Amino acid sequence: MTAATLANAPVLEVDDLKKHFPVRKGLLRRTVGHVYAVDGVSFTIGVGETLGLVGESGCGKTTAGRAVLRLIEPTSGKIEVGGTDITRLGKAEMRPYRRQMQIIFQDPFSSLNPRMTAGEIVGEPLLVHGVASKREREEQVAALFARVGLRPAQMTNYPHQFSGGQRQRIGIARALALGPKLIVGDEPVSALDVSIQAQVINLLQDLQRERQLSYLFISHNLAVVEHISHQIAVMYLGRIVEHADTRSIFTRPQHPYTEALLSAVPVPDPSIRRQKRVLQGDVPSPVKPPPGCHFHTRCPYAVARCKVESPPLREIAPGHRVSCHLR
Repeated sequence: MTAATLANAPVLEVDDLKKHFPVRKGLLRRTVGHVYAVDGVSFTIGVGETLGLVGESGCGKTTAGRAVLRLIEPTSGKIEVGGTDITRLGKAEMRPYRRQMQIIFQDPFSSLNPRMTAGEIVGEPLLVHGVASKREREEQVAALFARVGLRPAQMTNYPHQFSGGQRQRIGIARALALGPKLIVGDEPVSALDVSIQAQVINLLQDLQRERQLSYLFISHNLAVVEHISHQIAVMYLGRIVEHADTRSIFTRPQHPYTEALLSAVPVPDPSIRRQKRVLQGDVPSPVKPPPGCHFHTRCPYAVARCKVESPPLREIAPGHRVSCHLR
């Protein structure tokens, strides 16, 4: 691959990613089935771009994000970072790519070690990778604290001495420590108050502009996703059912599930009445997903073909892909 090609390569390319967890029963722990948590997901994230991954709880968003980072091993598929396939790399071979990919966790308290000071937490990635001397680490950590809106004097404080928003800023500083190209945000603002959410989102956007960061932003909050994302992928039961730029998703949703999600978003104006599309039934079990289109058991437009044939994710307009037989 030439230098020019590498420069133009997407930060992340995921092709047909699958993660199936075995279900074991009995004294011999025999495998009697699988949980199809992620079942053939594909997407691309460019330099300085944010992909919002949305869907109901349990649809496989977090599993997909962790499989991309190789925090859990994918069952099959391909993951490319900067044009290099990292899917089957060993622990030592993955080490340089760990520096390029970081994660911000959902819970800003349980993701921080209560026995370590905030400065030690942020400086730990630098220590593990042997990036700088002790004095240089302290200087870099102080600079990171200042950048995320914390005082360097707070480096000696412990996690319990910070508010929820401040703890999440520590998590962001830790993710930035190694100068990554890609950050996976696993519901990074869902545990915060609305006013603090706005501050953290604005910080993430400022950092993206400064450092040309790419984000995989996992969330069920469509209002937040609309604000921060350039493109959106909608997941249902382990599969992406719609993928397009943010404006197209919010103005011209093409999949019935996307329409239902958008109709449930609260409108901050009591004079506006929105017709809600209430889906019937519960989300099917990922252990025994329905045949054909996974959504057909709850879809108001389902036809006989939907029950037996799985619709491919095909392009119906430039950059707009939908998995539906009726589109």
